[in-house]
Amino acid sequence: MFTRDDHTFVVCAYGVSPYLSDCISSLMKQEQPSRIIVSTSTPNKHINQIASSYNLPVIINDGKPGIGHDWNCAIAHAQTPLVTIAHQDDLYSPNYLIEMLRSVNASSHPLIFFSNYGEIRNGEYADDIAILKVKRIILRKFAHVGCSSLIKDKRQALRFGSAICCPSVTYVVPNLETPLFSSEMKCDLDWEAWERFSRLEGSFVYSPEILMHHRIHEESETTSLIQDNTRSSEDLAMLEKFWPKSVAKVIHRLYSISMNSNTL
Repeated sequence: MFTRDDHTFVVCAYGVSPYLSDCISSLMKQEQPSRIIVSTSTPNKHINQIASSYNLPVIINDGKPGIGHDWNCAIAHAQTPLVTIAHQDDLYSPNYLIEMLRSVNASSHPLIFFSNYGEIRNGEYADDIAILKVKRIILRKFAHVGCSSLIKDKRQALRFGSAICCPSVTYVVPNLETPLFSSEMKCDLDWEAWERFSRLEGSFVYSPEILMHHRIHEESETTSLIQDNTRSSEDLAMLEKFWPKSVAKVIHRLYSISMNSNTL
């Protein structure tokens, strides 16, 4: 039985984000608090001052910076069996941790927990835009049963694109193969990780409650990678893990249109 003492929020901080303090504040306001640390490959006065204002440690990553490397460092820094990598732009609901623990403890062998989510666009909450509705349809079985260890169910959540929101995920580290993330991918490293995890023995655990909000803004890493087409080739490579190449190309064209929702 996991408790809050088994969990760490690791805030991955980069550069000078105007949203970092709001992200940390949402974690500090959890109804059931757990450990919070800040991990960075770009140490600077801004990050140090904000972390200090919340009495949080800042841990500097060793090695060459990169999203996959930084996320693997975040997992290693946590040193707890449950880890949530909090993206510095995003906000977490006060009951995220309570719901995560309840859901994970209801599974006999959980791999990851993830939740429904909303978006923040131009400072406004957007919970029912088209792309989110599509993802909820894809996840409707998970919403009904709560979790599944069946490979076909886990892969169903991934075969039309990733319906799993990365910052909503908590990793059950002892049940996963490390390193969790590939350092070769720049954008789809989360989707690539879910695909590998889907073939492991164990369950994907889901809460249909909106437990966090993902911020879409022009300076975000996701937006920049979409705008310079970095994501396109990785998307196709991922789709080919689920479909014949001819079918993957058709789905890729449709998926590329949906990715425009990640730009403002």
